[in-house]
Amino acid sequence: MVKRHKQIGIGSLSLALVLAGVLFSFSFDNRAAIGDTILNFIGLDSWSNGNMGIHYTFIYSAVFYIPAMILGYKFKNDLGATLGKYLSLFLFFFVIVLLLAL
Repeated sequence: MVKRHKQIGIGSLSLALVLAGVLFSFSFDNRAAIGDTILNFIGLDSWSNGNMGIHYTFIYSAVFYIPAMILGYKFKNDLGATLGKYLSLFLFFFVIVLLLAL
């Protein structure tokens, strides 16, 4: 039996979108998140009350997670699509739980 490997396709973007959402919303090495820098550059606030309150970049990261879920679901035979789908689903619900806990 010949084992068929998954090919890179549109569904592979699912994993890339999850990575972009993580980079957008999490801060590394005691620095501001990349999303904070991008939002400040285009003139949007990244926090609801100056440097405190609700961190809007977690909400904006859903812009990456929702399409990642859709692409992973529709193109599940592409390389990385299933992993991207499940990671985006987990991270999206993580954001929802954080927002409901406020």
